[in-house]
Amino acid sequence: MIQKLLIANRGEIAVRIIRACREMGIATVAVYSEADKESLHTQLADEAVCIGPGPSAESYLNMERIISATLVSGADAIHPGFGFLSENEKFVKFCEQCHITFVGPCSDVIRSLGNKQIARNTMVAAGVPVIPGTDCSIYDVETGAKEAEHIGYPVIIKAALGGGGKGMRTAHSPKEFQLAFLTAQKESQIAFGDRTMYIEHFVQHPRHIEFQILADSQGHVIHLGERDCSIQRNHQKMIEEAPSAAISDDLRKRMGKAAVKAAKAAQYVNAGTIEFLLEKNEKFYFMEMNTRIQVEHPVTEWVTGMDLIKEQIRIASGLPLNISQKDVKIQGHAIECRINAENPQKNFRPSPGLITGLHLPGGNGVRVDTAIYNGYQIPPYYDSMLAKLIVHGLNREDAIAKMRSALGETIIEGIDTNVDYQYEILENPDYQAGNVDIEFLNTHVIAGVNIDEV
Repeated sequence: MIQKLLIANRGEIAVRIIRACREMGIATVAVYSEADKESLHTQLADEAVCIGPGPSAESYLNMERIISATLVSGADAIHPGFGFLSENEKFVKFCEQCHITFVGPCSDVIRSLGNKQIARNTMVAAGVPVIPGTDCSIYDVETGAKEAEHIGYPVIIKAALGGGGKGMRTAHSPKEFQLAFLTAQKESQIAFGDRTMYIEHFVQHPRHIEFQILADSQGHVIHLGERDCSIQRNHQKMIEEAPSAAISDDLRKRMGKAAVKAAKAAQYVNAGTIEFLLEKNEKFYFMEMNTRIQVEHPVTEWVTGMDLIKEQIRIASGLPLNISQKDVKIQGHAIECRINAENPQKNFRPSPGLITGLHLPGGNGVRVDTAIYNGYQIPPYYDSMLAKLIVHGLNREDAIAKMRSALGETIIEGIDTNVDYQYEILENPDYQAGNVDIEFLNTHVIAGVNIDEV
């Protein structure tokens, strides 16, 4: 069993991991940048090590400093959280070479699944439904244009090694293709240092449905049901739910079976997420696999009663899953809203600064995952997410009412936030009726904001 764990992350996910470790009797080491010296995760961990200046490239993305901090502190494992180095094959390889347990899959699996083209080919071989797309990597616009014609417009151009919505552009006709391809490729080069592109048919107005899986080193794989992540802006999720209002019991079984098949085909070990696009006719397609814990994991925890961080640590310690698929029961409905320091009225401009007043909601069925506190200075260097507000109700209608109440009680002063914007989404009749897809925010004016115009 892991004895001492270093958390190679910051913010609410670092706090979340530390709390799980406390309950398991595992010592923790926090790493922090100079900008995060007063952050909550540094105060809650048993030890804290400074790894560099504020910019993430000099701290949370600095592999050598994080490995050094692990070795110096005597930690025998690293949990990467999400973002930063969580899906970095090179970092995981460093851990393997230094005999440090990485709480996640091995470097070979991350490399295979991190490349959209390889991942797609793996799923095709396993019989998992995939979106029609290229079978090989694309490096130039001429080749890409020929492939797009063969696939059929509209198409979406993606960075093969991408994520987080970067390096992605849509082309609805040959006339749009060249600019879309070159723009996406440039973004990919800047964000990931790679020009390899991938092209697939653009599925219009689908839902974004993902299945949480757990896989141990003994070959056992189960799924924990689905999350509906269709409310998103620029491919960035904003609200997530479990279960999905669009999934019948029969469809859940079929998609869950495909998710387990996908994980087995990839020889996956640990917690992971299989992401699908779902059309209105119940056809679904594999999109990608995230080889880490997800931001939205709490909604799955609430409807299944499981602690996914603890499960990750148990699996990384070599222990088998202690439940089988028949033991997984989905109870009630959970919703998560990401509370960000941003101004929706000003093109969602980030709003770092000093929190001068704070009241977070509570009560039956309300959970807040956060690392902020009154008097906390939000640094300008990182993602703008401040907190995750999660609620659990008897059904979707009950959960929506609970979330509206919780958002109405949330007060964060001194900075701009998206709290009111999230509240207005939940007030929308289409959202309340479950009539949503990934274009929802592009086709609805929320709180006076038209996404297509900002």
